[in-house]
Amino acid sequence: MRETETAQPAETARPRATSAGAPPITDERQSQAVSLPVTGMSCAACARTIERTLRGVPGVAAAGVNFATNRATVKFDASIVSLPELVDAVRSVGYDVLTPPAGDETDERAIDDVEQQVREAEYRRLRRRLTVAAVLTAPIFILAMAGVASYGARWLELTLAVPVVFYSGAQFYRGAWASLRHRNADMNTLIAVGTGAAFTYSVAVTVAPHLVASAALPEAAAVYYEVATAIIALVLAGRLLEARARGRTSEAIRRLLNLQPRTARIVRDGVEMDVPAAKVLHDDEVIVSPGERIPVDGDVTEGASTVDESMLTGESLPVEKEPGAQVFGGSVNRTGSFRFRATRVGRETTLQQIIRMVQEAQASRAPIARLADVISGYFTPAVISLAILTFVVWFDLLPPGTRFTTALVNFVAVLIIACPCAMGLATPTAILVGTGKGAEKGILIRGGDILERAGQITTVVLDKTGTITRGQPEVTDVVAGQGATEGVARDPADAVSHDTDALLALAASVERRSEHPLGQAIVRAAAARGVPLEEPAAFEARPGRGVIALVSGRRVLIGNERLMREEGASLGALEADARRLTAAARTVMYVAVGHRSEDRRSHVVGEPDDRRSEAPPEAIGVIGLADTPREQSAAALRAMKAIGLEVVMITGDNRATADAIAREVAPGGEIDRVIAGVLPDRKAGEVKALQEAGKIVAMVGDGINDAPALAQADVGIAIGSGTDIAIEAAGITLMRADLGGVVEAIALSRKTMRVIRQNLFWAFVYNVLGIPVAAGVLYPVTGWLLSPMIAAGAMSFSSVSVVTNSLRLRRGR
Repeated sequence: MRETETAQPAETARPRATSAGAPPITDERQSQAVSLPVTGMSCAACARTIERTLRGVPGVAAAGVNFATNRATVKFDASIVSLPELVDAVRSVGYDVLTPPAGDETDERAIDDVEQQVREAEYRRLRRRLTVAAVLTAPIFILAMAGVASYGARWLELTLAVPVVFYSGAQFYRGAWASLRHRNADMNTLIAVGTGAAFTYSVAVTVAPHLVASAALPEAAAVYYEVATAIIALVLAGRLLEARARGRTSEAIRRLLNLQPRTARIVRDGVEMDVPAAKVLHDDEVIVSPGERIPVDGDVTEGASTVDESMLTGESLPVEKEPGAQVFGGSVNRTGSFRFRATRVGRETTLQQIIRMVQEAQASRAPIARLADVISGYFTPAVISLAILTFVVWFDLLPPGTRFTTALVNFVAVLIIACPCAMGLATPTAILVGTGKGAEKGILIRGGDILERAGQITTVVLDKTGTITRGQPEVTDVVAGQGATEGVARDPADAVSHDTDALLALAASVERRSEHPLGQAIVRAAAARGVPLEEPAAFEARPGRGVIALVSGRRVLIGNERLMREEGASLGALEADARRLTAAARTVMYVAVGHRSEDRRSHVVGEPDDRRSEAPPEAIGVIGLADTPREQSAAALRAMKAIGLEVVMITGDNRATADAIAREVAPGGEIDRVIAGVLPDRKAGEVKALQEAGKIVAMVGDGINDAPALAQADVGIAIGSGTDIAIEAAGITLMRADLGGVVEAIALSRKTMRVIRQNLFWAFVYNVLGIPVAAGVLYPVTGWLLSPMIAAGAMSFSSVSVVTNSLRLRRGR
């Protein structure tokens, strides 16, 4: 049941500090944001170390580090701290920041190229280290499993183990040492302590067995080279698979970057030249040939073509471009050649803004990630403490013949299986893939917090004008009365069957001189029907009423009832048609033609004294106009109801118009409430009232007057065809003017959050169950002890499984 209400004046709502997409209050002249590509991170604890360091730098307002993307996003006051100082802060804790070649510092593609090179080099390095570890560990493992314990076998195992530990495993020990120097502990610490303990003990047994035996440890003859080397090999294998999978999660950004051509053909100072796309300047004349991608945004000055803008809008049909039309960087020129003037270049282009929004979203942290962050922050010290406790308990409880080796094995197993990589990857990888998938579908999500909140929406508030409707008037009805063909040259035989075309041609001939939106709509309708127009004479605009002009020697009036009354026009039976159209929320324009008396036909038409002698004008038809609904609105509203959303339409129109639109787009009652008569500055108050009623509200709009309501809502969703102000105030931007994107955004959020919860569940369950098993709590009942090698394999598998589960989001439609 749809509820209709007319809004009453209410106090203007102040946007909440936590509103979606609301920009922070900062001095824009000094506040800057930068994304730093960081290298050297091996786990989520590394990201927290860098984040904590950056937040401690004076002048930094906020800092976030995403382990999945290897990016640090920093907002800082440029008058207090400089970019080089931020880079130095990262390097001070043992990590590095990538820098592009000189002169390309602002070229996002150059930065991505450097990152890609580093990722590929790291992948090759991991593969080499894994190859060495695998080849040398195999014979060590065979000797250990065969029970060969001779003096020579131990030295052979030591010889094979040294390259594995000091070459293949060097990164773990370097990372652990860097963490120790800065009083931190991370995954490297756990691996280094576990493998280092097993290797050091084995070396002692090999080099000085009698010295070790003198410590009253009869079982000291055993060595554990296979434990140390196999753990290193398995962890490297996991990291190699993880690196490959994580590389796939960032493909959305790479595809967006690849949309911009590397070079542009421009005319500068009369000389035609090719320059890097990043070097195109404002007002440069750019030449685009068929099949080429457009390098920057601009306005067409010469030529015509069709352009594929699907990468920006999601619309599959190409768009006609002619002089005066706007073109966007990254779109594809299909047919003709044209030239345009560059208006937005570098990081100002629409494509670069999209890339920046996606990067910021991928670098952000969802609230659900805080639990994992808090636990991970204390996890490593707790695990080391548990491992030591495990060693002490086993050493105390077991008899001297087995206690040391058993305690050592369990100590190492606890350290290895407890590595918190899966927890650190659970949230950022899903957000990375989810926001990238959204960008591919023309849904730009500002951050992980927005992505999480969108899945909780219960109520969607839709602004009518420009959101449900097109935002501009269109001719909906043409009603021709008696005499509609008078005043236009037509074949009499066609008069009856073309009455409406004749009426529209007459009206458009007058309105072609008008700049009023209603008049332009009539001209567009005539052009769509292909009716011929004539040039009007003696054009006169009557503000607030209509226009008058001469067409084919006759005086033609087009306007509202007020104009007709002022001119004494006879409306006749058309009044009933006008009332019917008004009831259907149409704006009615009468078309009337003046008729002169026979004894005045020789007078010049249009002279004041001549007008006094004319017979009253006669209305020959009415034209109904309305802001028509978008084609996809009805289907989108049905989809919203299908996923359980409450739908509210809000508009400044009167109740009759609002109800008429609601009936047209939601004949099945898909719109639950219609709030009419809302002044622009009251929309935010209506959203706030819904929130106070316990609703989680998404506001969808496109205009400047929607910006406060977009900021007030829990999630603001801006239609991409709207104003820049509305888009800035929103948390989600739909690049195409289709309400179906609202449903897609909410569905994507829900699916992403479902994947995150799955990731966190398995990461937590893995550690909760794995640590006690590794510590040996099942041994008294089942006799089971967890081999450190199995622990290493399970740890690596858990991280890879989390990333793989996140990648499932890419397969969704």
